Amino acid sequence: MFIRSKTQVDIQTLIQLQQSARVLPLKTSAIRSPYSGGYVSLFKGRGMEFDEVRAYQAGDDIRHMDWRVTARQGKPHTKLFREERERAVFIWVDYTAAMFFATQGCLKSVLATYATSLLAWASVQHQDRLGGLIFSETQHIEQRPMQGKTGVLRFLQQMVNHSAWQQRYWGQTDRNVKEQALLRLRRVSHPGSLIFLVSDFRYFSQIAQTHLVQLSQHNDLVLLLFADPLEVSQLKQGSYRISNGRQLKTITASQQNQCQQRFSQREKKLEQLCQQYGMHLLLCMTHQDILEQLKHGLVKS
Repeated sequence: MFIRSKTQVDIQTLIQLQQSARVLPLKTSAIRSPYSGGYVSLFKGRGMEFDEVRAYQAGDDIRHMDWRVTARQGKPHTKLFREERERAVFIWVDYTAAMFFATQGCLKSVLATYATSLLAWASVQHQDRLGGLIFSETQHIEQRPMQGKTGVLRFLQQMVNHSAWQQRYWGQTDRNVKEQALLRLRRVSHPGSLIFLVSDFRYFSQIAQTHLVQLSQHNDLVLLLFADPLEVSQLKQGSYRISNGRQLKTITASQQNQCQQRFSQREKKLEQLCQQYGMHLLLCMTHQDILEQLKHGLVKS
């Protein structure tokens, strides 16, 4: 998939992703994750809403008994439920300083924005309501679930206009930033939602992990872990110059080794968390086609 700029995003390009998103099924498909040993786990699906009460029949779930009607009528009655016609899809987008980095391909933040746009368009194509949170160290934007293209366009515009693109944060990211963003996500989401978390998960505290576990109890969670080749694969011997936009520094092979070890530890912790609590982890590399990476991760094998 063609990415126009490696360092910036624009609304017209994100709108054009609508057609590409048709290949991403979010309805009743499975997630195939390389971290689950080939185990295929289905989405929990949409939530259930009350439909009617009728007389109890053999085989009905006793947990759905309507005791008030039963007492009033003198005969057992049970509640019937039907699948909600609209499911809420939430996308949690990380624009903290570490996401504005790459050595190959495009910035993590750029790839994350493209991934989010594809998922947003896929949600509206499946008649789901789109909501989400976009956050950095200095700005937090929240959108309640909205139906149709209006909700998608509004969310895309909020990503493009986020202050992180124009005013880069140069300080140390506080772990509290992601903790607070996840706490807000817990408050706006409701059971039966499909939630995508788009981040490199740096500075991800134990408290943040606890929020994830709480969310996973009643929702489908998909963690999109963004990484640069510098963090994953060994570079050729030598030293490399990197910049944060203000300062230029040299990174040695030994320092790159440390970077890889930190990423490996972070990835392993997320993998274990996902396996334990039924979440899904998809690795997204900055130098690879994001549409193909999502198709590989979300399409049933």
